Amino acid sequence: MIKVDSFSFQGVNGAYSEQAGKNIFPNATSIPCATFEDMFEHVRSGKSEAAMVPIENSLAGRVADTQRLIPDSDLKITYEYFHEVNHNLLGIRGAKISDIKRIRSHEQGIAQCRKKILKLDKQMIVEADTAGSAKLISELNNIEDGAIASELAANIYDLDILEKNFQDTQNNVTRFLVMQKNLLDINPDTKDILTTLVFTVRSIPAVLYKCLGGFASNGVNITKLESYIHPQGFDVAQFYIDFEGHPENTSVKLALEEMKFFCKKIEILGVYEKSSFRKK
Repeated sequence: MIKVDSFSFQGVNGAYSEQAGKNIFPNATSIPCATFEDMFEHVRSGKSEAAMVPIENSLAGRVADTQRLIPDSDLKITYEYFHEVNHNLLGIRGAKISDIKRIRSHEQGIAQCRKKILKLDKQMIVEADTAGSAKLISELNNIEDGAIASELAANIYDLDILEKNFQDTQNNVTRFLVMQKNLLDINPDTKDILTTLVFTVRSIPAVLYKCLGGFASNGVNITKLESYIHPQGFDVAQFYIDFEGHPENTSVKLALEEMKFFCKKIEILGVYEKSSFRKK
């Protein structure tokens, strides 16, 4: 288990990213950042030791902003953490659900609680983020305004939790990556290792099929594959991939050697242990 004394996250205090970081590093100082770019810069400049990076959600899919920024962040992945999101309906002290007329939250918080909000016949108001919504209703101090946010946000902004587990479905999990300045030094013989890399392909027919052929022929399991447009233009495809195994494992080395023939660039972003959550 890695240890850090401080971590940065995007959002205001009480964000789910801060909650996830506190779960991993309970004694670390958490540093809120206005943007993901600021979050990464805090680590590069030494203002924090790690960044809590949301990468994908079981309901909403990938977090496009972070996936776009990760390859050029100059940081490396050292840990993965799966955070089970439990939305809470919050109100000011003394408020009851029957008092609430407006419910505020990030668009994903609203979407993931939509059925319950409709059943309660409340107005939905989209805000910039969940914790920011909690902060706002605390400042408004209006019994008619509620927010969907974390338990941590309720504690920080002195709000009552009117209903726990307010989401429509219980299967709401966000995968976070912990990113730091350097790769971990992990023994290649360690079990349950994931490697993450990005690669840019050459412009030839069936190039992606050829790039990945070595993984199939050498028995290397790919757990995630995403594509997105490279900043150079629409005709340059860049791919993000997670696969099982250490780069120094024989099967992985063979797969990567074959991959090199069809790629302009391959960059390893992380070599780290799988989360135990994957085994559930």
